[in-house]
Amino acid sequence: MQHITRFLLELGSGFAFLGQQVRLEVEGDEFFIDLLFYHTRLKCHVVVELKATAFKPEHAGQLNFYLTAVDRQIKAPDDRPTIGLLLCKTQKRTVVEYALSGIDKPMGVAEYQLVRDLPESLLASLPTVEALESELDSMEIGASDAPTGTDKLFEGKR
Repeated sequence: MQHITRFLLELGSGFAFLGQQVRLEVEGDEFFIDLLFYHTRLKCHVVVELKATAFKPEHAGQLNFYLTAVDRQIKAPDDRPTIGLLLCKTQKRTVVEYALSGIDKPMGVAEYQLVRDLPESLLASLPTVEALESELDSMEIGASDAPTGTDKLFEGKR
């Protein structure tokens, strides 16, 4: 990180280093921006994300999230929109193009609500949330004596 920070500072004047692993909180969840700069001539923040792997489309979504969060939580009203820079080990031009093309297209996210629409007769044959949580807890603890899989969850329900 120190070498990359130095490299970015050498890109030209106007970059002010604001921090490394800059914490953002969104609805109680924590997120950390690898490097955050402010460009004094452009009058905008610059978010830099570092990836030690080849570019993946999900990296673009993560960077877009950080740009929006900085614009809404940190940016001053007279600042220009935040700029993002993703530094990856390698990239394939077409994959990057597809990932970034139309990133401003309308999209939506919804909760998966299949269980709410199931008939009572089917709901009765499914394990309860508590049973699932109990099974997951026993798997996390590594209880070797506990039955594994869904056999325990569906006991007596077949």
